Amino acid sequence: MARVGIDATAGAERVVRFEARARASPLRLTVVQADVQGADGRGRDPAAVEAAWADVRAEFEAAEVAMSRFRESSDLMRLDRDAGSGRPVSVPRRLERALVAAHRAHRLTGGRFDPRVLRDLDRLGYTGAALETATEADKTDSGPATAGRTDAPILHRVARGQVTIERPIDLGGIGKGLALRWAAARVERHGLHRFLLEAGGDLVGRGPGPDTEPWVVGIEDPGGAETLAAILVETGAVATSSVRLRSWVHQGRTVHHLLDPRTGEPAEGGLRAVTVFGPDPAWAEVWSKTLFIGGHEGIARESRRRGFAAWWVTDAGDLEMTPAARERTAWVAAET
Repeated sequence: MARVGIDATAGAERVVRFEARARASPLRLTVVQADVQGADGRGRDPAAVEAAWADVRAEFEAAEVAMSRFRESSDLMRLDRDAGSGRPVSVPRRLERALVAAHRAHRLTGGRFDPRVLRDLDRLGYTGAALETATEADKTDSGPATAGRTDAPILHRVARGQVTIERPIDLGGIGKGLALRWAAARVERHGLHRFLLEAGGDLVGRGPGPDTEPWVVGIEDPGGAETLAAILVETGAVATSSVRLRSWVHQGRTVHHLLDPRTGEPAEGGLRAVTVFGPDPAWAEVWSKTLFIGGHEGIARESRRRGFAAWWVTDAGDLEMTPAARERTAWVAAET
């Protein structure tokens, strides 16, 4: 999980912060107002910052309505309950865009990113809104629902705004990344070009932070409260896939929410967390999860091959990183 760290007294620039909760996680916007012009072309415009924050909250609420698996009435749950019927379902534009993004991510990662794990999450005790009635649930196979079925397409687009899916979908991670992408675009439309927007540890940075220095983001130890490293972000996105917050005991064993679609079980590749820096929050989220599922054995090779700035924490608690990540690292706890 990434944690934002900002010097509140930096220079003479005004730094404004907002905080709320969205998608069951903290939602924060920090804005440097030095370059915000008022209606008369001079000075700062506090109304623009307030309006930007209102738009951020509105965007995340709209994302919840469209994509939450914890809301009985969300657009996604309505679609998921019809999975496998073969009937075209009309979906609003925001959900359609998210489904298309998930479909593309599945294709570009060779099936390693696969959001069709909702039944397995429920089976392992990470339950959301009900997919079926109690009678229907009794008929469901108690074994993994995902294993060995990762090659089929995520969805079929029957027509614009109409889709069919074969298996229920969870858009938790990529949905948060898309919400960050869309919310950041709305902030920029208010003329704000120096801000940090964070949702539950994933974030988007635009422009330099206070004192025209990069924003400083901490990589936390998934096994404790310590900060393992500080990385520098100016323009780009950071996403982390970690077992830190979503691990629990189910039927006598410790499990987590990062499921391997090949098995329908929690990934066991020797990693506790993976952080990826990239230009877009949704794609950073996709690759942090894909690399986590791929495991420790191949993460360094694939990250270097793709040119990623990536950091990962092993089961032994060691922090490792790619050369591109080291260039963005301000300090590492073990080296200080």
